[in-house]
Amino acid sequence: MKRVFFLIFSVLTSFSSQSIENLEFPIEPLMAKEWKFQSDQVMGGVSQGDASLVQDGDMFFFRLTGDVSTRNNGGFVQFRSKVSLFNKPEMFQLIHNANKVGQELEGVRLMVRGNGERYHVMIRTYSTWSPSDYYYHTFDTSIDWQQVDLPFSEFRRSKSGEMDLGADQMRDFAVVAYGRDFKSDVSVSNISFYY
Repeated sequence: MKRVFFLIFSVLTSFSSQSIENLEFPIEPLMAKEWKFQSDQVMGGVSQGDASLVQDGDMFFFRLTGDVSTRNNGGFVQFRSKVSLFNKPEMFQLIHNANKVGQELEGVRLMVRGNGERYHVMIRTYSTWSPSDYYYHTFDTSIDWQQVDLPFSEFRRSKSGEMDLGADQMRDFAVVAYGRDFKSDVSVSNISFYY
């Protein structure tokens, strides 16, 4: 009887101690086609820049460089996911189906380095259709690679309204140099969503 109890206890313990794996999206060449560069020139601004896929040994990363200018009501350069009615990148397909064992995704985790400036992650959902309506979180950079965790509960909304940033509602994700005159230089080697 003791052996049966021990066996049941061992099985239950192994189930409860299994960690739910995060959704990892390392930057790689196949992923690059699902991202695009965009600047405030789409609305008359004058910021200039570029987003490029860079290889360093076995590692790939996106690098966002540019001159951010607030002239002409501008003020951003970004690399963002390509999402449309006809294109749903694999990242979003997996995020939308991510609930496991009753748990929901808690936030975004990035591996980043940069020029010491502050940058933004901006997320749009199916309830934020206006270009000026989005959720955002900032992060600081240094010359060394570092992990930054951005909990969904700490994102802010650019417009007044309810906070409804559920991962299953996400339709657009961007890393953005934004809001002031400065030189952008930020690299991202991994994007993940954690439980």
